[in-house]
Amino acid sequence: MATFEEKRSLLLELIAFATVDGKLHPREYEFLRIVAVELGFNTADFQALFHEELPELPIRSEFMRIQQFYRLALLMHCDGVLHDKELAAIQQIAIKMGLNPHATKRILKLMEKSPFSIIESEVLLNIFQEQHN
Repeated sequence: MATFEEKRSLLLELIAFATVDGKLHPREYEFLRIVAVELGFNTADFQALFHEELPELPIRSEFMRIQQFYRLALLMHCDGVLHDKELAAIQQIAIKMGLNPHATKRILKLMEKSPFSIIESEVLLNIFQEQHN
């Protein structure tokens, strides 16, 4: 990820998704905080993002879109409760990102079956690669 604006946009998208069910679970907040630190945000800047609107900034590469989709899916699972609003929102976000709907559904099903909602990166990428063939 090259620019601050791209990082900010990705984090804002995660924040918007975390609150789609009307609540922000402490685990979701902690997940967001960890991602913010990894992206280079300090605490004050991270907390300020909760008061900003989500900009329309497209993600350039497919790999980065897949990464962001997976972050959203992890966030969806981190509170241990799958809300219908979250599932509908993540599917719409994936379509808007230009990701294959069949691949995203397979990923979500695999994550649901996994004990910790985590799947191997190779499996993740292979599922999207299969859809290109």
